[in-house]
Amino acid sequence: MLGRRTLIMGIVNITPDSFSDGGRFFGTQAAVEHGLALAAAGAEIIDVGGESTRPFSDPVSADEETRRVVPVIEQLAAKLSIPISIDTTKSEVARQALAAGAAIVNDVSALRLDPAMGPLAASQGVPVILMHMLGTPKTMQVKPDYRDVVAEVRGFLAEAIARAEAQGIDRSRIVVDPGIGFGKTFAHNLLLLQQLAAFQELNVPLLVGVSRKAFIRNLLKPADAKDIPADLPVVEAGSLAAASAAVLNGAHILRVHDVAGTRAALTVIDAIRQAV
Repeated sequence: MLGRRTLIMGIVNITPDSFSDGGRFFGTQAAVEHGLALAAAGAEIIDVGGESTRPFSDPVSADEETRRVVPVIEQLAAKLSIPISIDTTKSEVARQALAAGAAIVNDVSALRLDPAMGPLAASQGVPVILMHMLGTPKTMQVKPDYRDVVAEVRGFLAEAIARAEAQGIDRSRIVVDPGIGFGKTFAHNLLLLQQLAAFQELNVPLLVGVSRKAFIRNLLKPADAKDIPADLPVVEAGSLAAASAAVLNGAHILRVHDVAGTRAALTVIDAIRQAV
């Protein structure tokens, strides 16, 4: 699936409290229509999630998460030829999502929160995305601290790869994500993007998600404002800048909200990368 063109993963949040869209796609039909629109705009993967992982968010039950995502995945899988990923930390949700047509497991806990997740992915032979997160979404932004954020995140991901392989997941099916915004300060996020090339030594594809995140909004907000809405055009511009930096520093896949804008930016970025 990976080649000369950077891949785009389009985000479908089926939650009432998403930081990025305020629950606009919480209903099944709205979520399906959004997923189809993202695919039409150029996404190569659609990422469906039914539990918010924004800072300080509360978890939802596996039953509720399944109720949100499975009908959407079933309808998208029937209409799309591109892969659908299930964004979950729960093996039961992943199992039902895979049965409904999902083809990738995107686990922000890197197989740590549910011991059955790794064996499930191995038995199904599906790719897994392993992300670095400090703690849980509820606690990750409570004074995150590192001696060397790049080295520690890289070390965590190396251990996550080894853990996945030990559970029977082939290395060729592993993707890693440094977890921008998940247990990091604004400075940590900037350093990770600046030094993203350090993760190439892991020898697996690298996914990066920077779209609309708080460190971008913090850089762009007026000095007297606490925050600005995540879907402002200026935030999209900042997201494209961060995404472009990520690709120039080695990212293979971008997880984004604005697929059309990202595809346009990547057409230029990929051309620059490959110029001879």
